[in-house]
Amino acid sequence: MRARISAALLTSAAIVFPFAAQAQSTDAEQQGTPPTTEVIPTTTASQDGASSGDIIVTAQRRAQSILTVPIAISAIGGDALVTKGITNSANLAVAVPNLQVSSPYGQTQPNFSLRGISVANEYNSNQASPIGVYIDDVYLASRTAHGMGLFDLDRVEVLRGPQGTLFGRNTTGGAINFITKGPSLHGNEGYAEAGYGNFNTFTAQGAVEATMVEDQLGVRIAGNYAKGDGQIRNVYPGGRDGNSQDTLQGRASLRIRPGNGPLDIKLKVYGGRDQGSQAAIHGLGAFRSGLGFFETNENRIGLNRTEAYGGSATIAYDVSPTVVFTSITSRDGGKQNLQQAADGSPLDILDINWRSSFQQFSEEARFNYNGTRLKLVGGGFYGWDEVITDNRFNIGQAIAPTVNGGFFQHYRQVRRSYAVFAQGDYDLTERLSLTLGARYTWDRSQYRDGYAYLFAGDIGGPETPLATTVPCAGVPGTCPYNPNARFALDGRNNALTGRVSLNYTFEGGTLVYASYNRGYRSGAFNGGGYTSSAGINYIAPERVNAYEVGLKGRYFDNALTLTMSGFYYDYINQQVQDTRPGPVSFLVNAPKAEVYGVEGEARWRLTPAVTLNASAGYLHATYKELTLQNTRLDGNDLPFAPRFTAQGGVDLTLFRNGNDGLTVSPSVAYFSRQYFSPFNTINAVGTGQQNSELQQKGFAKVNLTAALTTGRFTIKAFATNLLNAKTYAYGLDLRGAGFPYNFLVPAAPRTFGGSVRVAF
Repeated sequence: MRARISAALLTSAAIVFPFAAQAQSTDAEQQGTPPTTEVIPTTTASQDGASSGDIIVTAQRRAQSILTVPIAISAIGGDALVTKGITNSANLAVAVPNLQVSSPYGQTQPNFSLRGISVANEYNSNQASPIGVYIDDVYLASRTAHGMGLFDLDRVEVLRGPQGTLFGRNTTGGAINFITKGPSLHGNEGYAEAGYGNFNTFTAQGAVEATMVEDQLGVRIAGNYAKGDGQIRNVYPGGRDGNSQDTLQGRASLRIRPGNGPLDIKLKVYGGRDQGSQAAIHGLGAFRSGLGFFETNENRIGLNRTEAYGGSATIAYDVSPTVVFTSITSRDGGKQNLQQAADGSPLDILDINWRSSFQQFSEEARFNYNGTRLKLVGGGFYGWDEVITDNRFNIGQAIAPTVNGGFFQHYRQVRRSYAVFAQGDYDLTERLSLTLGARYTWDRSQYRDGYAYLFAGDIGGPETPLATTVPCAGVPGTCPYNPNARFALDGRNNALTGRVSLNYTFEGGTLVYASYNRGYRSGAFNGGGYTSSAGINYIAPERVNAYEVGLKGRYFDNALTLTMSGFYYDYINQQVQDTRPGPVSFLVNAPKAEVYGVEGEARWRLTPAVTLNASAGYLHATYKELTLQNTRLDGNDLPFAPRFTAQGGVDLTLFRNGNDGLTVSPSVAYFSRQYFSPFNTINAVGTGQQNSELQQKGFAKVNLTAALTTGRFTIKAFATNLLNAKTYAYGLDLRGAGFPYNFLVPAAPRTFGGSVRVAF
């Protein structure tokens, strides 16, 4: 009996290896002399871009006009985030070319894809994203907290392309930096906003800033709340609707500048939690009969329990008018408990529970030198992070009538990273400059306390261990249960990354540049290996050699702002999942891929009342060499890499009287066909795959916002996905693991509502 139970569980277990069980829906948004470059700003450094004024960014660790930075970068100011209806990081795709966002684990763990570089079909929470995510220049090592709601932000900077010099490891695709609003040390201000929308959604946010001593001491406190019913209707009697909201966040910032002198101290603490329901999936076809696209018949839609918290201290000291020393110290942590029946049916087929906790510490010390011809930044970095994971999945009697049971897995991962870096910009002539940068990184990783076992037992009931699977060097399920068995593994990488860029500014302000960047994503352990220790390996790091040319400028009396770039990547060793007979899941490297394309952004102020904005991208991202499940996939597209993306919109001011007025902003976003799997439409022989289902055909989504401002009050209405387009946000191959369906997650339906904001 024990052997029969073990065999049945092992056969069914293949479902979990590539399985992102907790899926959440998403929607995929100078002529004139350029300003001089400043050192680190001491006041708010951005504008919303609503006028022809410059947007100031800190992508090169100093304040610069976005039009003088020789990097492909999109910056979205705080006001523009509100105008575009971008309330969480998953919405950024409507505003940034060649950016895709999918959410297989809920809003709090989105997967970003920039120019085709993403986590592909890899899903475990212990893996680092190849798109580095930062809050106020603090790197967030865990993907768990990458998707918390956006509120009271100064701006978001999205840097496309490897950022291996100033941002460092795990930025082979780029970096996203969320910059929060902090105390300005000038006066008192604040706002409060409340809103209501369909699906019985209540929202509230606000902020208050107080200056206790002008130019010396101030505080800012901000909060955000959202609660709404599920967007996917569940027809199962008494069943929970899918994709509900229940988030609460807070942040407090203190700024001290003693005597308005050279010392500037910024302290910040934050915390947030998400308690919404997981997305319902389109699973077993027999139970989708008679259902609408945004409906399900599921007995156990799970809950998302995510918490994130932390604090940071940024201390800057002006040694002289040209030299600033800065220290950024942070400590962050959180936990996640994700639950879901992952079959989209009223049957007990598969119940998954992913639990993890994380904590991290980081310190960066750097200096900025702002000379007449030389601008220099350099320093050192240390980062430490730990993830402790307890995963469990149960197989119900619906799929194996004589078997109830599953797997339990535990491990602890610790990573340490050390780096030194420097980058200089030197003016060779009045118009020609050269940028040189380098970074050397030492990464050390540990996989500790690893164990996994087969068990028998009902879903949610007592468990009886049957066999140890990790550590187990033999055939999975054949090793006797040993409660004291543990597995450990070490990994280490060293990497040299850097940047070279030649930049020329024409008379009139147009910047053209040509650059080479080398990016690096550290090696990784397979967090999905729990049927056999043979599947737990440490694989090689990813590397990208990126070549780019670009143009930035303003024209027609500064009415038109235009940026364009073209790029070519030599992409080596992308980290992907490979499930093999056994069944055993491996984390492997895709030896070679090729990425190239073009993209552009434009904003044209036709009249004081009419502003057009548009962006577009063409992307060719394919594997040159890849074999999974003994199937050659050369020439296939990388996952989440549509060939064409485009966004367009108009801001129409219907009337204006001083600061009062009515503005309407319709927009549309288009995404061509994209695949959810490296297999694209190819099926591995003998697996039962139907990968043609794992794609989303081209689609467009229309959004609309309108805002009426009168005095201190702003009344806003919005509609997202106005035409209620029916699309998938994520997909996963389950047929190849022996199940009669694939895992598909519907994107959000039409949402609409309104809000009232009062400023004080």
